[in-house]
Amino acid sequence: MVLEMKVPSPGESITEVEIAEWLVEDGDYVEKDQAIAEVDSDKATLELPAEASGIITLKAEEGDAVAVGEVVCLIDTSAEKPAGGEDASAEKEEKEAPKKEEKAAPAEKAPEKKETYASGTASPAAKKVLAEKGVDPKEVKGTGKDGRITKDDAVKATPSMGTPSTGSRGSERKKLSMLRRKVAERLVSVKNETAMLTTFNEVDMSPIFELRKQYKDEFKSKHGV
Repeated sequence: MVLEMKVPSPGESITEVEIAEWLVEDGDYVEKDQAIAEVDSDKATLELPAEASGIITLKAEEGDAVAVGEVVCLIDTSAEKPAGGEDASAEKEEKEAPKKEEKAAPAEKAPEKKETYASGTASPAAKKVLAEKGVDPKEVKGTGKDGRITKDDAVKATPSMGTPSTGSRGSERKKLSMLRRKVAERLVSVKNETAMLTTFNEVDMSPIFELRKQYKDEFKSKHGV
């Protein structure tokens, strides 16, 4: 059975979104609820989870603007999960297990953590923070569910000093996200549609100064000020 995955409505008044990034490749096997893409709307960046397990076929490219309810990918739910990924890791753990048992007592064994698609993956908010800091997500240890990198992990991450560079900086040009384009549009709109002015009022104070000069001695003798 082939399941058509459509763009869900991210919120009221939003009619289209933009595919910011595909987190999987065309033909990959995905698990149910696995994050397969990041989509940008006018208000936020959201993750698109897989609605079922199976082999995915992408129907949209990164940067494409798609309407809410439009099909962006297909999932073949009848396809079997390819063997090799988990089996290989299991065999490796079995080979390393006897060496660890000789050094550590049975009571001191730590519970095994299962590696999943979420392990080492940064959430959209965490990815933004890491990009601003210039930190590679591979250098951050996630404390979220199944080892996922949370925003708190990204905030606490510190960039490594590395080796001294030559001082030259590279430049990169990339398309603005839908959210940033909307913010820029609003800022320009405010600048163009809001009246920017300064008011000056001029008053001739000469008569006031003449009265002050005329009565200041009399006022001082009467009030002592």
